[in-house]
Amino acid sequence: MALINIVLVDKSPLILAGLSKIFEDDERFSVMATAADGERFMEAVDRLSFDVAVIGWEMPFMSGRDVLTEIKGRQDPPRIIVHTGSSKPGVARQVLQLGGAGFCSKQDSPQVLVDTVFSVSEGRMVFPFMNMDSASTDSLDSLTPRERDLLASLANGQTNAQIAKEHGISLNTVKFHLKNLYEKLSVNNRAQAVARFLAGGDSF
Repeated sequence: MALINIVLVDKSPLILAGLSKIFEDDERFSVMATAADGERFMEAVDRLSFDVAVIGWEMPFMSGRDVLTEIKGRQDPPRIIVHTGSSKPGVARQVLQLGGAGFCSKQDSPQVLVDTVFSVSEGRMVFPFMNMDSASTDSLDSLTPRERDLLASLANGQTNAQIAKEHGISLNTVKFHLKNLYEKLSVNNRAQAVARFLAGGDSF
């Protein structure tokens, strides 16, 4: 059987060392590289050819979301599994929507992660059960406090210039936050974002 070449990414040196040992002790895998953040991982993508990557969700410089978004446009990209301790609702769904191949919680046993990596290497997708009816609520839960404030301002009918003045930020910063907000809500414009806000109701 050909070795499954993998790259491991985690912001915690202790967790990264533990993951490396787990996979290095399994003769099915070859750990080609490790990285402590999303930017270093993308450098590995540029330099190396490998099958599967295990990455975090909340990482310095480039988050798991940023990595999945960036890697979408690559030719023949590696399959990505997000391994996270994040308690934010809807993270697994976001990983799926962004093209990830698998999701594994840090609360699961190491063997679950190993089995997930092996399954993904064989072309399968591995995700926990998700109630798709709650997609709207989960996408709102994924917003940062700043993004929530800006969405509320949109719902009040404010222009970008008015939002910038109210929050003491530049117009370019407003546009940056709104771009991220639209992506998280899977909408294309402010009208759709406001509709999603109103549909969220009490969950916001």
